[in-house]
Amino acid sequence: MSAATRRLTTAQALVRFLAAQYTERDGVRHRLVAGTWGIFGHGNVAGVGQALVEYGDVMPFHQGRSEQAMVHAAVGHARHLNRLSAQAVTTSIGPGATNLVTGAALATVNRLPVLLLPGDYFASHAADPLLQQLEHPSEADVSVNDALRPVSRYFDRISRPEALLASAPRAMRVLADPAQTGAVTLALPQDVQAEAFDWPEEFFADRVWRVRRPAPDPEELADAVRALRAARRPLIVAGGGVHHGEAEAALEALVDATGIPVASTQAGKGSLRHDHPADLGGIGHTGTAVADDLARTADLVIGVGTRYSDFTTASGTLFQEPGVRFLNLNITAFDAHKLAARTLVCDARAGLTALTGALSGHRVPSSYEDEYRAGRARWEETVRAALRADDENAVPTQTQVLGALDAVVGDEDVVINAAGSLPGDLHKLWRSRSPRQYHLEYGYSCMGYEIPAALGVQQAAPGVPVWALVGDGTYLMNPTEIVTAVQEELPVKLVLVQNHGYASIGGLSESVGAERFGTDYRHRAADGTFTGAPLPVDLAANAASLGMDVLRAKTVRELREALSTARAATRPTCVYVETAAGDAPGAQAWWDVPVAEVSARDAATGARARYEQAVADRRHHL
Repeated sequence: MSAATRRLTTAQALVRFLAAQYTERDGVRHRLVAGTWGIFGHGNVAGVGQALVEYGDVMPFHQGRSEQAMVHAAVGHARHLNRLSAQAVTTSIGPGATNLVTGAALATVNRLPVLLLPGDYFASHAADPLLQQLEHPSEADVSVNDALRPVSRYFDRISRPEALLASAPRAMRVLADPAQTGAVTLALPQDVQAEAFDWPEEFFADRVWRVRRPAPDPEELADAVRALRAARRPLIVAGGGVHHGEAEAALEALVDATGIPVASTQAGKGSLRHDHPADLGGIGHTGTAVADDLARTADLVIGVGTRYSDFTTASGTLFQEPGVRFLNLNITAFDAHKLAARTLVCDARAGLTALTGALSGHRVPSSYEDEYRAGRARWEETVRAALRADDENAVPTQTQVLGALDAVVGDEDVVINAAGSLPGDLHKLWRSRSPRQYHLEYGYSCMGYEIPAALGVQQAAPGVPVWALVGDGTYLMNPTEIVTAVQEELPVKLVLVQNHGYASIGGLSESVGAERFGTDYRHRAADGTFTGAPLPVDLAANAASLGMDVLRAKTVRELREALSTARAATRPTCVYVETAAGDAPGAQAWWDVPVAEVSARDAATGARARYEQAVADRRHHL
């Protein structure tokens, strides 16, 4: 007697399969694929589109406006849920598929799961070439979807229905594996999407992917404990893995027991609450003075869930103690071995808990605790001065915008940012009050991430105030998902900061001798110089035209009132503010942006001399 089967199209079978996938960690179960974002065209409307209509009762659908933005929304959702739940994104072939590449790279760089389902050419080549098909002169099986291979952790083209029986579970394994996760791509030829097949009933049974918490190897643990006991000036660098592993309480227990201070990467900020006596704030180029000063003299750097980007290491110039060594606790061996470190390849919570137990009775010297607590106090004065506005009727600076928001938000609020000058200000100045509050995408630092990511976070956390902080340059990159927020009644809050150009890159351009060329949004004279007059562009009116309620604030007082109103709003609301010039605390560590070695312009030659002086401090930790 043959096994039971169900006759469905490939697309229908895929949707039913995805609806039956779950993750489980610590006894808590989540939908692995919680919903599907989509924009339909001829490459997916008759296949995946029809399947989503047929099975809308088990697979929620979200209508996007930009393919890249849909991936950002899915990534925001996955990050907020600690990688235990993902979303899928379906597109047509051609430009719909290639528009996924940036979002896929962002997901993979940040180790965050997203499932991509782009349409593809006819597997049968019955229609060849078809509309939007890329023709390769020597490889007939190449399509634009192959551009997704280098930015995906798993890729397959489903050229026959039965291929899905093997490939779909493999895709789920990668999505659910914290050591391998990132973008996963199943390219779906449009004829195969619509083709029927007799699927085994077992394919649609509920399947649970257990997210393991691997414990540290005993020998690695013993080696780590010896290194920690010998260190006089240890420093923990908390990365995003602390959050992904829900290890914040374990980190706090280790710190309370040993007195080791904690500095955080952009992804790791909030691993300790800002007012914990051992929290030093951000580290690296955008870090705090106290964190970077201690990093320069640390004899043991303990990286927890960090991949050590150049911003964290100040391009190899930050950790300057001659005998400094590294101990890296990471679930991914690839990251654990960086900087010639001793390794603890394990789950963040399991590893931190094991270290706390093994270090019983050990504590850093009291003089070291006194030193970093004094540094904390000095930096807190810097923070207060930057956030404070003495004149309530003045136009706010950007840091005063953050001060006004700081006065309004609660512990549960989520603040999202990714690019421009805001990440540096936030990393130095924001007072994180809970593990999920600080949501900075700085692995890829993708302009246009903030608004769609806010939608994904709002879906993951209904009822929680979610703030997207966006400069004018970033807003112009990707505002379209405002329409989706209105359509789905997602009450995200947008803080739109108008400073007439690319503030961050403008400052960088000036520092490297490029003289702010091409970074202002202002009128140009016939000779190419800027006249200084702002362009007659009204971004607040644009946000309103897309369906948002808009509150315009011209002064510090109006800003604070507008933010309070927005926080209580039950529909998408924008607070628009034009900022005055103001100096945020400067960079406390270097960042390597190579400067022209020869130039006829004084600005560039001066910048090159400063560059050569700074790069001489670079170290290779071997």
